[in-house]
Amino acid sequence: MVQSAKPIPSTWCPGCGHFGVLSAVKKSLGELKIAPSNTVLVGGIGCSGGIHNFFEVNGLHALHGRLLAQAVGVKLSNPRLTVIAAGGDGDGYAIGMGHFIHAFKKNASILYILMMNETYGLTKGQASPTAPLGFEGNVERPFDGILTALSQDVPNFVARTFSGDPRTMGRVFTEAIKFNEEGGGFAFVEALSPCVTYNDTYKSWRERVVDIATLPGYDPSDRKSIFRLYLETQERGKIPVGVFHRRVPSAAPPESLELKLLPDRTGPAEADITLGANLGSYQKLLSIVT
Repeated sequence: MVQSAKPIPSTWCPGCGHFGVLSAVKKSLGELKIAPSNTVLVGGIGCSGGIHNFFEVNGLHALHGRLLAQAVGVKLSNPRLTVIAAGGDGDGYAIGMGHFIHAFKKNASILYILMMNETYGLTKGQASPTAPLGFEGNVERPFDGILTALSQDVPNFVARTFSGDPRTMGRVFTEAIKFNEEGGGFAFVEALSPCVTYNDTYKSWRERVVDIATLPGYDPSDRKSIFRLYLETQERGKIPVGVFHRRVPSAAPPESLELKLLPDRTGPAEADITLGANLGSYQKLLSIVT
């Protein structure tokens, strides 16, 4: 159920990368002057999934791997809400993979923050879908969520950030939420968020991250060039971060799900269900049934 309650003390380990995500989300919502009462944060399963408990917004604790389906439902019930889904790579790239792909296809204006640390931290450090070869005996190549996101031919928003650079993370979250508020569609941000207890990658990632916007040929409206820049950066042993793709407002109108289904942005949660307003529809239905 949706709840609005006082935040509880965090259960994360000291130094966890998720604190950077929490701080950046708070800062972005504050900068955009979005009221807590108008914000719904849908949390997944795992350490990251408890984020909605740690600050004062409406929170929904989703089923394992199903946070995106539930976040889309919240958005369609009341498109005027700012809806953020937040979970981990085990939640989103394993059991939640089907919903991850379909979120791009549906293209509802929600922000999905996926906190990636290459491990299942809550269950004590097993290899997650993004774990590198050799980690805890892993023999599978790691899944790349960004390349998968870029392969979906939908005019939405795709980015990656790093908890070790909270200023840039906040800027990207703010841009993504603005994109949502304009009805631009789905915004996906993979947040590199180290698990200091079971897979402390702060030093390694800090040395390897490269802002893709600083590279020659960067054009977030051109998927082909971004694919090339992304792969070439990885081949150099670096980790590309930044905004990879976003719809250019002047190129095409928004194609978000809620604008297609509810062009006036009035969802079922705000519908007038009084008898007087719906009597004609009720009578028409009864005449068909009888």
